Amino acid sequence: MDAQITKVRPITIAILALGGEGGGVLADWIVDLARHAGHLAQATSVPGVAQRTGATVYYVELFPKSAAQAAGRPPVLGLLPMPGDVDVVLASELMEAARAVERGFVTPDKTLLIASTHRMFSMTEKIALADGRVDSAALLRGCQAAARQFVAFDMAAIADATASVVSAVLFGALAGGGPLPIPRVAFEAAIRRGQVGVKSSLAAFAAGFEAARAGGAASPAVTDDPGSSALSSLPQVLAAEVARDYAGEARAIVAAALARLIDYQDADYARDFLVRLARFRELEARHGDGSGRLLAEVARQLALGMAYEDTIRVAELKIRPARFTRVREEAQLAPGQILEIAEFFHPRVQEIADTLPAPAGQWLLRTAWARRVMEPLLRRGKIVKTTSVRGFLFLYAIVMLKPLRRRSLRFATEQAALDEWLGLVGKAAGSSYAFALEVARMRNLAKGYGETLERGRAKLDKLAAALPRLRERQDAGPVLAGLIKAALAEESGQALDKAIAELDEGAPANPIGRATNL
Repeated sequence: MDAQITKVRPITIAILALGGEGGGVLADWIVDLARHAGHLAQATSVPGVAQRTGATVYYVELFPKSAAQAAGRPPVLGLLPMPGDVDVVLASELMEAARAVERGFVTPDKTLLIASTHRMFSMTEKIALADGRVDSAALLRGCQAAARQFVAFDMAAIADATASVVSAVLFGALAGGGPLPIPRVAFEAAIRRGQVGVKSSLAAFAAGFEAARAGGAASPAVTDDPGSSALSSLPQVLAAEVARDYAGEARAIVAAALARLIDYQDADYARDFLVRLARFRELEARHGDGSGRLLAEVARQLALGMAYEDTIRVAELKIRPARFTRVREEAQLAPGQILEIAEFFHPRVQEIADTLPAPAGQWLLRTAWARRVMEPLLRRGKIVKTTSVRGFLFLYAIVMLKPLRRRSLRFATEQAALDEWLGLVGKAAGSSYAFALEVARMRNLAKGYGETLERGRAKLDKLAAALPRLRERQDAGPVLAGLIKAALAEESGQALDKAIAELDEGAPANPIGRATNL
């Protein structure tokens, strides 16, 4: 009898889902489905902390009831997924699919991997000092190589379109992928018995089923012209100029930059961006390698520098109608519920001075008694309820300072810093294209506001001071790239100081490897 039961292996299913995506409901549907289809089923879960270290893992094992009856005893089912022994992995997001691969749940001889291709960025990606995003294409390739079969498409888009959640789409993909010997109608019956958002869940299930039957789409969609949508939102004169003077990646970036700068300030400010950038079109033509990388990078960094975050911008973003709508959707308000949004502001004297006209701001910063008066008022910060009339009007009054932004101390400081950086890039282009490209990229260190901005500016100044020593080196580009990585490795700047000191001491010029290991 025991030999008879050991010949039958349970079907093992691991579900990796983030909070609010219905992972528990999906596990319940699978258990209910299996039990009504003549299987014994057991489900367990191991809580995670969402994107900080991983999703909650739900684990389900299914065993044919007929085999247990023939053996005369129930099977012993596992409580956790074991590496190399999982038949189906359902992942609600692409990074979670990759984490399942990393943990050994996905194997090329056994596992059907069903995953959504959308991304919910992890905490490590969000807190990175530079662009910390993991390459989605690399994640897709890794999942494809690791699985026996890989079914992947944007399930979040389907969930949004059907007013449902990703778990319902995953359930449809599980049915459409065909790993379970159970008909589609049985899956739909399980949803109805669950009595959780039945109508929308069935719509999402059907869409997921059809997408899985079609094989999924294991690569992100790419448009022929990534700048076309941004161009369409620009004034006709600007759009025509961008289409005439820029191509490829640079066109997409310039179009997006102009749209951002018009929103940030006005069309004249966007025109200033084009005037500054025109010089680098000429430099690209004279010194470029045909890739257009320098022009694209200068455009990107210049746009970010011109659209710096100040108190006016922060206030404007906090009271936009789109933000209230997004918060309501994320909070999933029920009819009749009232939403309150409380914002915490903690400006320093520097931020207040930056918002004032340049002469007044400079006076505040250099006048000791004025700083002493201001500092106690700003010590504890302020909570502003933007859903209240008083709080909304307070921030609205700050937004009304937008026409005066060009006269502010922060504006003068930022424009001077940008002009200095553009001069460094132009000078570097005359000696080495690769070196100029890294000089353009190092501007990414100065961003944000408050102490973050101050630390970034200090690092940028150190790199700028090192440029004359690097310019004559044949490996100036790679060495500067390593110094930038060292600057981004941690906040204090100690890694950058060490890399520059070793460079001055004549150590082998390979700071890239050292910075990567910090």
